[in-house]
Amino acid sequence: MHRIALRRLLGFGIAFAALAAGPGTDGAIQAALRTQVEAWNRGDIPAFVATYAEDCTFVGKQILHGRGALLARYQKTYPSADAMGKLAFSDLEIRLLDKQAAVVTGHWRLERALTAGGPVGGVFSLVFALRNGRWLIVLDHTT
Repeated sequence: MHRIALRRLLGFGIAFAALAAGPGTDGAIQAALRTQVEAWNRGDIPAFVATYAEDCTFVGKQILHGRGALLARYQKTYPSADAMGKLAFSDLEIRLLDKQAAVVTGHWRLERALTAGGPVGGVFSLVFALRNGRWLIVLDHTT
C-alpha cells in the first residue's frame, strides 16, 4: 500500500504539493477534491455530487445509495448559499490501494454565518475507484 500525506490546506482553496504516486493518480484524485471545493463554494451542488459514482454509498446520519439520493440529501440539507457556507478540506491523506482504488481521509469545515447555522466541521473517509478513466467516490463516510 502506497501512502501519501497531504499537509494542511490554505484558506478555503486547495493547495497540493507535488506527490510521488503513480503517474497522474494523485493529481486526478486531488482534482476531484478541488472540483468539490470549487463547486460547493459557488453553490453548485450538482457539480459537487458529480464527483461521486452513480452507485455510490454515503454513510453519515443515515446510509444512502446512489448519486441521485445523495444529490437530494444535499439539496434538502443545504437549500441556500448561506446554508452551504464556504467549504475547506484539511489534513488530507491519500492512500493508494492499487492502480484502481484509493482511500482519502481528512477534515472538512464549513464557514457559515451564525444565522445560517454557524461554523461546522468533522472528519471523512472516501473510497475512490477508477471508473472509465475517472476517479470517482464510491464510498463516503462523513461525520
